[in-house]
Amino acid sequence: MEVSVEAGAARVEARAKGVAYAAVVAQALISSLTYLVARRALADIAPQPLLALRFALAGAVFVAILCAGGRASIPPRALWPRLVLMGFLVGPLNQGFFFTGLALSTPAHASLLYALTPTFVYLLSLWRGRERLSATAVAGLTAALLGVVVLLLGRGLSAATGPLWGDLLILVAVLAWVAYTDQGKQLIPAHGSTRMTAWTMVMGALWVLPLFPLTVRAEALAHASAATWACLGYLGVVTSVISYLLWYFALSRLDASKVAVFSNLQPVFTAVAALVLLDEPIHWELVVGGALVLAGVRLTQRA
Repeated sequence: MEVSVEAGAARVEARAKGVAYAAVVAQALISSLTYLVARRALADIAPQPLLALRFALAGAVFVAILCAGGRASIPPRALWPRLVLMGFLVGPLNQGFFFTGLALSTPAHASLLYALTPTFVYLLSLWRGRERLSATAVAGLTAALLGVVVLLLGRGLSAATGPLWGDLLILVAVLAWVAYTDQGKQLIPAHGSTRMTAWTMVMGALWVLPLFPLTVRAEALAHASAATWACLGYLGVVTSVISYLLWYFALSRLDASKVAVFSNLQPVFTAVAALVLLDEPIHWELVVGGALVLAGVRLTQRA
């Protein structure tokens, strides 16, 4: 009887992890399209007003989610300092530097730099003593990162070289995202993934919204194309709401380093999206780099 109970519990746990893995794969797919969508939106809207518009839309959706939860969705007073910090990390730092850097760089460079997320998360977890040094995990992270490098640099360094300042700004955004992930992982067990996502995104909107009257111009919005508005809707709802909820949902069930390693899938998805949307051919580096990325993800999960 005891053995059957343990087997049933193991099946339930495996099913829960399977759902978490599906969520983080979906999040990687959404994020991979975000680079292309954001770049298209930046063709018509400058980084600062785009940031303000995105968080205005996302903040409104999350306020509606919190209101539906009633008083239970009000954060405890002791948590406010952490929420203010996380809102600053996800708003002005992460997304502010991301949009500004992407305007100077390329989606390919952005996806490559975000592929460094699991490396930073794993190193942070080691430094905090949350995970032990594992040769398998290190090999997996190395293989995944190598796959990203092959994917983006396979046709030569000159084909992937972008403005240095844009890359440095995106790197700051990546570091802010790592810190945001680390802070959220600590608080999710007590408060839940949905409320933590909503609280931090609303706080991020409060940090960003002062830019709205200073940067958003009605005449510029009036001349924006339908494609630009569609991109804004994607960034404000699909990326900022659905993707963030999926990210914290996965964090509530898996180790931070195992969730973060799926960031290495984003360049693969970005290349496939470019094939479908921009009719860019698939070259050998996509096959080789994609195989290395998937192998790296598998090794990290085994660790």
